[in-house]
Amino acid sequence: MAVPATLWIYLMAVYLSGSNGQMVQMDAIKSGYVGSQVELHCLFINNNPAVKISQVTWQKFLNGTKQNVAIANPTMGVSVLNPFKERVSFKLPAVQEKIPSLEDTTIVFSNLQLSDEAAYICEYTTFPAGNRENMVNLTVFARPMIQMIQTALTIVAQPSSPKVSVATCLAANGKPPGVVTWETTLKGEPRTEEIPHSNGTVTVRSDYLVIPSREMHKQKLTCVVTYNNDTTIDTIMLNVQYKPEVKIVGFDGNWYLNRPDKLGLTCKTEANPPVTHFEWKLLNGSMPAGVEILNNTLSLKGPVTYDLAGTYVCHATNSIGTSSGQVEVNVTELPYIPNDRVSQERHNSGLIIGGAAGGIVVLLVALIILFVILRRRQRTFKGDYSTKKHVYGNGYSKPGGLSAHPTLPKNLPYGEDSDDEKKTSQMGGTGLYERSDRVFDDDDLKRPYFTVDESESHEYEERSLAYPYDHEVEITDDMVSQTDGSVISKKEWYV
Repeated sequence: MAVPATLWIYLMAVYLSGSNGQMVQMDAIKSGYVGSQVELHCLFINNNPAVKISQVTWQKFLNGTKQNVAIANPTMGVSVLNPFKERVSFKLPAVQEKIPSLEDTTIVFSNLQLSDEAAYICEYTTFPAGNRENMVNLTVFARPMIQMIQTALTIVAQPSSPKVSVATCLAANGKPPGVVTWETTLKGEPRTEEIPHSNGTVTVRSDYLVIPSREMHKQKLTCVVTYNNDTTIDTIMLNVQYKPEVKIVGFDGNWYLNRPDKLGLTCKTEANPPVTHFEWKLLNGSMPAGVEILNNTLSLKGPVTYDLAGTYVCHATNSIGTSSGQVEVNVTELPYIPNDRVSQERHNSGLIIGGAAGGIVVLLVALIILFVILRRRQRTFKGDYSTKKHVYGNGYSKPGGLSAHPTLPKNLPYGEDSDDEKKTSQMGGTGLYERSDRVFDDDDLKRPYFTVDESESHEYEERSLAYPYDHEVEITDDMVSQTDGSVISKKEWYV
């Protein structure tokens, strides 16, 4: 609350009085809530023992007018004036003793009222120093009263209804006013207004507007009021009344003559308030003799006959209105499988056939791969090439024909540190090749070669790449030629 200009005069007086050695000490601002208790402190500071207190007076200062609240006199005692007599008292008992102590004259307000908001002056009358005083500003707050009201006990949902207020949240007589918000899953909008009152309080009213529908039934709507960092919530559950929604169940589309099952129809409804009356009818005819009706159920007392075929209608009624549902019942001579089941069985059969075909294809591929692997293993040498050397001769690759002779390089390399060997070179393009101990032509090099044991081979230098011979080696019955031109014994071939 803003301090009026006239109050600064008192503040200045307090400052000047302190310069003479006496001062009244008080709080500058105090506050409290309606109905609560608050203390207004007042302490006399005296540096001169010769100054005596003659009287202490509390005054209410409002709109430029002073009103006495309480008086403490060393001789006359204590007096509290109306309308504060029942709610104001001095805090310290020493103030009311026969020989009172008036240095601390704090007063206590009980059951604080909005009308108590004002500036309060504590004035000391002394002899011979004169008057000394100070002032405190008291602010009174009022917590709003929170109330949640459903606009109507029931809401009748109608097609194309306009927006209506389904609930109202009130934050009444707040000082300062509260802030109202809504929490809900409903699609709607609030409409809020503030209503001021003469006592300085404000009532905040907020209506929540929605288009009524059946889905709103039993939905929660919460009002949240925030006041001075405090939060208060109130929740209601909406009650929406609507006429019945009707659905007939029980016909599976497969009623056939003399079906042994116990059959019937049920009229299922959703309604608020609940349905109070059911009525069954058969369009274009009367109800068959073999039918029993009890409220929302229609039961067959005997076997299925053609007389049961037709359109059955159920009327359901509550206090809001009446709604209907119907079902067409067909009776066949023999049972049948619905189309969706046939499609499903065909689909399952297709999956089984496709899976079997796929398994056969996988098996055939596996057999082909196994055959190829075994065939290659039969054509593969299983011996140790490290124990054999290649020589030139008339060897055969395998029974069935001659093997192709491998191409020899025109230059045969040798180690650089060899003293006994020389690099071969082509002599004038004549097809002759030269070594340190022999000259041989292209015909010699084009002969096929075969493998023999090292014990049977001639000794040559370790770095030589080929071993030419002047004669051809004869292949015996116990030897088998290989695809690379070598030959091995039949014993090694079948290992």
